Amino acid sequence: MILAQPTWLILLVLLPLLGLGAILAARFRRDQWSALVAPRLRASLLKHSNPLPRWFAILFLLAACAALIIGLSRPQGDLGTRTEKTLGRNLLIALDLSRSMRVQDVKPDRLSQAKLVIYELLDAMPGERVGIIGFAGSSYLYAPLTVDHGAVRETVEQIDETWAPLGGSDLASAVGLAIDTLKKTGQKNNALVILSDGEKHDGDLDQMIAEAESSGVYILAVGVGTEDGDYIPNPDFPGNRMVDRSGKPVISRLQADVMRKLATETKGRYAVAGSGMDVPNMVKSAIADLDAFEMEGRERKIQIEFYQWLLLPAILFLFGSIFAGTRWRGVSTSILAAGIFLSPPGAHADSISTAREALQQKRYPEAREAYRKLAEKSKLPDRRARFHLAQADATYHEGDYKHARSAYSLALLSADPAVRANSSVGMGNTLFQLGWLGLTDSPYPDNPKQPPTLDQFDALVKARLAKLKESADPDTDEAKGYVRIETLITNWTDAVRHFDSALTSEPSNQQASTNKQTTMVYLKRLAELLEEDKQQTEQSIPQPQPGDGEPQAGQGEEDPKKPGEEGEKNEDGPDGPKPPGDQGQDKDKEPPKDGSGDEDQNKENPREKPGEKDDGKQPDKAPQDPNESPEDRARRILKENADLEKGPLTPGQREFRRPEKDW
Repeated sequence: MILAQPTWLILLVLLPLLGLGAILAARFRRDQWSALVAPRLRASLLKHSNPLPRWFAILFLLAACAALIIGLSRPQGDLGTRTEKTLGRNLLIALDLSRSMRVQDVKPDRLSQAKLVIYELLDAMPGERVGIIGFAGSSYLYAPLTVDHGAVRETVEQIDETWAPLGGSDLASAVGLAIDTLKKTGQKNNALVILSDGEKHDGDLDQMIAEAESSGVYILAVGVGTEDGDYIPNPDFPGNRMVDRSGKPVISRLQADVMRKLATETKGRYAVAGSGMDVPNMVKSAIADLDAFEMEGRERKIQIEFYQWLLLPAILFLFGSIFAGTRWRGVSTSILAAGIFLSPPGAHADSISTAREALQQKRYPEAREAYRKLAEKSKLPDRRARFHLAQADATYHEGDYKHARSAYSLALLSADPAVRANSSVGMGNTLFQLGWLGLTDSPYPDNPKQPPTLDQFDALVKARLAKLKESADPDTDEAKGYVRIETLITNWTDAVRHFDSALTSEPSNQQASTNKQTTMVYLKRLAELLEEDKQQTEQSIPQPQPGDGEPQAGQGEEDPKKPGEEGEKNEDGPDGPKPPGDQGQDKDKEPPKDGSGDEDQNKENPREKPGEKDDGKQPDKAPQDPNESPEDRARRILKENADLEKGPLTPGQREFRRPEKDW
């Protein structure tokens, strides 16, 4: 037997000191009484009790403390060793150790970022067998496949670019070494994670990719760095920047195409470290489809704990100490105090029964207020949610749907699926009632023997829309019905969602299923009626026709007159008689594009000043182009009649003021 925490045994030294202190305290108390009372009066004034129970209480207390101290030291028995066997997969990690991995386009640098990814992989997959390959100009297996992730982590913490004997970035060599290593395991499907920037890959990479695909090795490529890149640091060059043969600083960039090619051609995946993608979860989900095999892990010692064998005696000794040192004349007082202490739960139970009785007897205002007070006093979240649910039910039956909606919202916070399902059903019913009130100004019957048919629903909707059309002033109360219809659609849509939530928690909830179907029927029919009303409104609006604004034959055309007669007609001025069809002729005439129309008109009317309009003079009709199609002619007429392009004017048109800030 061994002790896992033997330092607790030091407390055993205190037990003799406690016993000695108890003896000295008892003797000191006896000496005080002896000094206070005269010897001849001691027999009548002092009542000598048996000291044995008191000493038994002290001994039991010391024994309980000793048992607890030994139990804290955790005595254990050794049952030998056991080799752990787990199901796992082979995951080999190839880390790029080229000098370009010290570029600081990601913080602190690419190599440090790659190490962080490896640490996350080790934490996310504790049961997998992991190995480490480092490569630059050549490749080497620094950590063989093992379940000892602690050893792999120590290797990763120490490795850096100085471990690579040759410079460069031979990805093909790393893939080849990984394939050979994974083949020796005898498993058909294995995974290879490559952490590199893809810079300057050497070797025949296509051949290695084909060999990896044929060997069942899935490559998961993780790019480290950015496509903008940065300068490669090198203390051997001036300015700590590596330069090429021409003396220019060398910039290293992430070669995403190379890394993506490694992944896609072996049915793997590609990601960029530090881009927001969860690389460990991506790798974990990718290797989940690989064949898992049973493998032996580390040997672990099997220990049996014996502290529980000391815990029970310690508890018994503690109760014995309390029993031996108790003065039984105070037991009745203790029982009375316990009865007084336990009385509040009874009063609380009475409050719950009162609220339940009020709800069953349909005294909804009283039940609502009682459950509201119970919810405010309750400290347990689930119990408080149940009280809110009962409060919401009472408020719903009372007809106050807005406050019922608030109470159901509080009940939805419960962690109990049954309470959430009932709250969702109640919330859906409340939202449906709010929508129905916006349509008919009266609630929908809870359990109707003959529910409203679709014909009755159509009549209600059409009546509401008819009232809206009769209202000429948009600010009247009737015009607010459009807002009611929009709110109705929103409430019913939310009601369907709450019914779906209830069915998700309880698929057998018949009330939620029935109410959802009813709401969906009304919603679809309302959408059809609104579409029909929209089409009827559009058809009732007069549309401009191709011949509108064009004078008919024989109207608005002047008879040919002599030069003298034309002058006599102009003298009539605006007060002279006008022939029928004279209105709208100014709109039919299209001025010439060269701008000569105004000069010709001034020549025909020498008495008319520029800028003045002679209403008694009819301009001649513009000649019609024989090659003009009906569509072009209609488009030209609409352009000439600018007021028709704005659409038909309606009564009650408003002018809106431009806001002060419109950005």
